[in-house]
Amino acid sequence: MKPKKYTIQDNPFFVPTTDGKTIKEHFGNATNGDSQISIAHMIAPPGWSEPFQTPEFDEYTFIIKGKKQFIIEDEVVTLQAGQSIKIEKNTRVQYSNPFTEACEYLAICLPAFSMDLVHRED
Repeated sequence: MKPKKYTIQDNPFFVPTTDGKTIKEHFGNATNGDSQISIAHMIAPPGWSEPFQTPEFDEYTFIIKGKKQFIIEDEVVTLQAGQSIKIEKNTRVQYSNPFTEACEYLAICLPAFSMDLVHRED
């Protein structure tokens, strides 16, 4: 029997959080041990934010619904549904949803997201 050259992911890893954000990693370190790429489906509730971080990976974000705010170095950028952004590795960034509706989005990290590589500030 010929081996499959594809993988269907219908059982993503639910990343435990304490900030109300839903994270379902479809591919990456937590799901299948892939350290080259991570792909996650996320929902950030209204009022959500993370500390500033300076990751050692490129991060691509595609907004499905709602809006998401980024502070990139010293610039405030807001994306809405249908827009996407690439933030280069070693860039100081803060992600938040200061808006009144939840933000649903996809995040793709190259190499894969890892707590060892994200460098969140206290």
